[in-house]
This record gives sequence, C-alpha cells and structure tokens, in this order.
Amino acid sequence: MNRSSKLFAAGLIAVSCVVFVLLCMLFRNDDSPAGCTYTIVNTFSHDPEAFTQGLVYEDGFLYEGTGLFGRSSLRKVELETGNVLQRCDLPAEFFGEGVTIYGDNIIQLTLQSNVGFVYNKETFELLREFSYPTEGWGITHDGEHLIMSDGTPMLYFLDPETFAQVHRMMVFENDVPVWGLNELEYIEGQIYANVWPTERIARIAPQTGQVIGWIEMEGLLTSQDHGEEVDVFNGIAYDPTNRRLFVTGKCWPKLFEIKLIPAK
Repeated sequence: MNRSSKLFAAGLIAVSCVVFVLLCMLFRNDDSPAGCTYTIVNTFSHDPEAFTQGLVYEDGFLYEGTGLFGRSSLRKVELETGNVLQRCDLPAEFFGEGVTIYGDNIIQLTLQSNVGFVYNKETFELLREFSYPTEGWGITHDGEHLIMSDGTPMLYFLDPETFAQVHRMMVFENDVPVWGLNELEYIEGQIYANVWPTERIARIAPQTGQVIGWIEMEGLLTSQDHGEEVDVFNGIAYDPTNRRLFVTGKCWPKLFEIKLIPAK
C-alpha cells in the first residue's frame, strides 16, 4: 500500500470513529438513572446488637424493627443518643423484618412466617395479625397503600385496612429487573429501596417501577467501626418536616444523617 493509500485509510478510520461517537451521543439512553453520592451531616449512636430490618422516623423518634431468631424486636429509639425508650420482643420463632407507621399503628413484617403484626404506636400493644403469601422484607406506604418488598424485583401494594393486595409492580433499571429489594421508605413521591446485599439505594418511580436514580453509599463505616457482627447496609428513615435523611445497617454502631450530592 502506497503512502497516499495509507493516509486515505487512516483518514477514513478517523472519520468513522468520529461518526460512531456522534451517533452514540445522539442515540444514547437519556433515561439512564441519575447517580448520587452523599455527605455526612450528623452521626448518632446505634445499638450494635440491633440487626436493623426496618426503620422509620416520626415526631422526633426513630422506630426500628430488628431481626434474627430469638433477637427480633420492635423499638422506639431516641435519635440523639440511640437509647431504646420502648421495646417489644417478638416470639423466638419469628424473624422480624420491615416496619412502617400508618396512622396510629405500627406495622411489622416477618421473614418467612407469612405473618405481620399491627401494634398501637403509643403502647406497642399488639392489636392484630395479618397474613401474606410471600416472604416479608421491607414495608412503607404512600398515604393510600402499604408498599411491601420480598427480596425479588416485585413491590406489592396492599390495602392498609384489609391487607389485601391491590396490585403489584416489577422494578426495572431500564429493562433489567432489580433483585434484592429490601428496606423501603417513601420519600417525596419516590420509593427508596435498599438493595440487598449492596451498599446502594434505588430511587423508584411508583407509577412505573423504573429506577430513576441510584444512591451510592460506600464508605459510611470506618475500619474501626467494623465489629464482629457488623452486617450489610440496611435502614432508611426520613424526617419530612426538616427534610432529613437517616441511614444505618445491621448491627452497625452508628446511624447517620446524610445529604445527597449529585454524582459528577
């Protein structure tokens, strides 16, 4: 191949590369979920024996559901100190899971027993039990329906009075189902979901099931925080009055107030 032919070939390759890049920019998926990281605003004490499965904030207090057989509980916790102010232990045969507050009641799931509990929020008196056909992982509500996860890509919308399933919705990132949906929190029109066993939170559009954003949560605990029982990131609570977001993990010694930062 002579010199002019080589130059022509090189030029053709260069033009082709430019055209390819321009086409990728033109046809790229602008619906790709937006990413966020975080900064820590405040750090609070958290019971390192609390295997956090559910977390919710209301009127200055945290309400926490913990898991493990023989160690599961429902707790009212003082945010500033981490002190447990009120506690109800579950029978040893139940593995406690997610919790939410609906009206004057606290609702708590269990993992594989197909049984949920309804408590009086003030007294922790057990008011009733209800059943569901799946595993129980996370639970929240949108003011109209309870929203429940079971570790699959599916979210279940339940009637808050009868606990009957109203409808269900699969969660996707683009066209790929998102497995491991765990602890849930409904925040300003979006469903936030811990994705087990990762250090990520999915932000989900409740109308479509599409993931509209990811929150990357790596690095919350230091190496000094990692005790023997420290397990995965889990637990999201939101203070709507002051727009504060709280997160923790299973058997973590700390609970964090964080502020979200768009990823660069």
